[in-house]
Amino acid sequence: MTLAKPQNLLLASLLICSMLVYGQEDSLKISRDDWESLVRRIERLEQKQANPQKWGYRHAGSPDAMTGATVRNDTATASGRRTGGRLTLGGYGEVAAKYCFYSNNYLRYGKTPEKYSRDRYGEVDLPHVVFFIGYDFGRGWSMGSEIEFEHGGTESAIEIEEEEGGEYESEIERGGEVALEQFWLQKRFNDYAVLRAGMQVLPVGGLNAHHEPTEFFGVYRPEGEFTIIPSTWHEVALTFMGRTKFGLHYQLMLVPGLDSDRFNRKNWINPGAGSPYEFKLANVWAGVARVEYKGVQGLRLGLSAYCGNSFRNTLSRSSGEIDSNEALKKIKGTVTIGSFDFCYNDHNVILRGGLTYGHLGDAAAITEYNIGMRKGSVSSKQWVASDAIAAGAEVGYDFFSLNAKLRERRQRFFVFARYDYYDSMFRYDNRPTNAYAWCGRHRVAAGVNYFPIRDLAVKAEFAYGILNPGVRADGTVGKIFNDEPLVALGIAYSGMFKL
Repeated sequence: MTLAKPQNLLLASLLICSMLVYGQEDSLKISRDDWESLVRRIERLEQKQANPQKWGYRHAGSPDAMTGATVRNDTATASGRRTGGRLTLGGYGEVAAKYCFYSNNYLRYGKTPEKYSRDRYGEVDLPHVVFFIGYDFGRGWSMGSEIEFEHGGTESAIEIEEEEGGEYESEIERGGEVALEQFWLQKRFNDYAVLRAGMQVLPVGGLNAHHEPTEFFGVYRPEGEFTIIPSTWHEVALTFMGRTKFGLHYQLMLVPGLDSDRFNRKNWINPGAGSPYEFKLANVWAGVARVEYKGVQGLRLGLSAYCGNSFRNTLSRSSGEIDSNEALKKIKGTVTIGSFDFCYNDHNVILRGGLTYGHLGDAAAITEYNIGMRKGSVSSKQWVASDAIAAGAEVGYDFFSLNAKLRERRQRFFVFARYDYYDSMFRYDNRPTNAYAWCGRHRVAAGVNYFPIRDLAVKAEFAYGILNPGVRADGTVGKIFNDEPLVALGIAYSGMFKL
């Protein structure tokens, strides 16, 4: 969006030539007025080079999920000319590596976990690479789109199936690992009323609402919410949202329901959000609500909720077959999720955290139904909990703030600590054994985040996962599964730029 100095000289030459060619015969010499006009034009171009933000070519922050497509940073002059652009480009990406001091064998949570206590493994990954394009059509109309490449962008993955004797299988997940995460059109009537339709992120929980890698300290997304609910959770939805002048932002959404066929013990309702088909079933519907308060400098408080049925959102049986069976006819599989999240970012301190709790109605009946499905179905055929929980908090202090020169450079260096507790089998109906104690764990982590510039973070952390105790073979309660320590390194960026 800027012109280099050679281009400025070329422009100056062209202007001079034009005045010579089209000028009168007696004006082959450039007049003082023409020369001063030319100098002013060149000065303005160099000002745009030195301070592009003043001329509309500036960083636009992240998309404002609560009020509109992207942050609007353009202003109108007295003549009505817009100083900012209509096009927004941006996105975020992560490069990560970790070394785990525990096993990744699919039997590590089986009957003899001690066999794997000395195992180690390492991984490198591109967890998420996302590109965003937004456009302001004018008169309140705008669009936004996001394409996401997960784990390097392959469309299929080889997985070891724990329920099928460790067989290797090639699987397609959510239609591939390259996904259109967002595509929506919206009409902004005013600050209080914005209507949006299309593929959108559901802001259930703090992680979904603020999932960019510069919005959390860890190398990877916080494990709790990431485990029990989809992240980033996106659906085709109709949304009404807005904000008030008192710092209150609100969002209401109508979305297709989840598919209970694919609920499981490890991730609770998480897999039920996607679709293995070329379309998303919408036999049942759900509602989403989120409210954020930003009326105090540096503080954000958020409440979000999800509620909808899940049992009939399947192709395994028709509604007629379900209604003809008295036992199945009563099953609704209502999923209810409530979440509170907060963030304080001021005085060189960042404090973030949240609590998410979910309940699944008819969990025992859904478990029995899924386990009895035929081989080859999309169901994992596993136990699913009636309740799941995830809670966590992190705090970091910017030590570069103590040095005046580093403050002037706007570099930051956070030392942070984090704690999480989550359990995808927190409560259950008639579960026969405690074999799924590994689904719940405490996790502590500490590390650093270095921001050489505002939108780029270099991360390092050490984390230690402590798995829930269970009943041993001798009947005593204690440690059954191996703890899971790891070290991780990563680099990430996140930014939006209005052109």
